[in-house]
Amino acid sequence: MGKLILVRHGESTGNRERIYATRPHELALTELGEQQAREAGARIARLFAPELVVASTYVRARETARLIAEVLSLPLRIEEDLHERDLGQFRGQPYNAMSTAPDFDARRPWQWRPPQGESLEDVQARVVPVIERLAQSHRERDVVVVSHGGVMAGLWARFSRSWEQVHIPANCGMVVVEHDASGYRPPVVIGDDKSEKDTGG
Repeated sequence: MGKLILVRHGESTGNRERIYATRPHELALTELGEQQAREAGARIARLFAPELVVASTYVRARETARLIAEVLSLPLRIEEDLHERDLGQFRGQPYNAMSTAPDFDARRPWQWRPPQGESLEDVQARVVPVIERLAQSHRERDVVVVSHGGVMAGLWARFSRSWEQVHIPANCGMVVVEHDASGYRPPVVIGDDKSEKDTGG
């Protein structure tokens, strides 16, 4: 049985300032974020035996993955479609800006698409094929996948088969999904990671 070890990137400058970045692909890790990444690598080394680290193209995920891969002495692969949700017109605004939009539906937030951006359902449709390809090519082995809050929300919904009570990990929080030829097991939170409300920073 293989495992997908899903990791949210370490704290970024956008997370620290609680804003959706104007240029989200360029957000750097803070010093705390770098420390979180190294600690995540050490934790993975204690609990799992991965053969590969995969990351989003965005700097904060790529740097988190690079630090994890260094700790584990593993190769790093970049996957374009693992990038964070495009927040369109909400780039550069505070985290609470989307929930105050006139057409935002708090009952089904995963369906809401910001102007010129993506819904969480859009993100799910983009990232699931990447994850399924990784699971197919590493059927009996563990793979670390470093991405973003929105990506992990979509994956949680896919593997739990529900958008209700989706778990969004804190920075460098981890979720594990076991899989074999019969399919995927429900996602499991590693440690005492609390669910976050915000994605995109």
